[in-house]
Amino acid sequence: MIRVFSRNIVRFLLLVLIQVLVLNNIQLSGYINPYFYVLFILLMPFETPGWVVTLMGFFLGLTIDLFANTPGMHAAATAFMGYLRLFVLRYMEPRDGYEPGSFPRVYYYGFNWFLRYTLFLTFVHHLALFFIEAFHFTAAGHVLLRVVLSTFFSVLLIMISQYLVFRK
Repeated sequence: MIRVFSRNIVRFLLLVLIQVLVLNNIQLSGYINPYFYVLFILLMPFETPGWVVTLMGFFLGLTIDLFANTPGMHAAATAFMGYLRLFVLRYMEPRDGYEPGSFPRVYYYGFNWFLRYTLFLTFVHHLALFFIEAFHFTAAGHVLLRVVLSTFFSVLLIMISQYLVFRK
């Protein structure tokens, strides 16, 4: 338990640093903004209570907000994503349930399962974030294009990380 807790603290700090120091400086034509830090919520253990995931999502987003000068936008979007995570995991649960001691990763549940899980939650996060940022629906087409392109790029980075860093 202590090992999992310390691993999550290190993961939290590394993902915030990568996001703040590298990925926040990447904006391709204003449409692609990769948000890799959502990986922290995606990789939390299955046994984590929903309220803890939502609270951790809020603190993670608030940390990103502090560095990105976006008051509350990332906190709201990431807390929303954390709230939905439990429902998505229940919907996508294998017939025999999740194996004890396993984590939501490609290694345990395969490429297709992890891609669908990541794609849905990342899309929801980006949709909430970009609509909060725009704060109106008059430019919905522009916002949806940003959501789709940024989701694609973020999911691509997350899937690559599954093979390079989080092999087991």
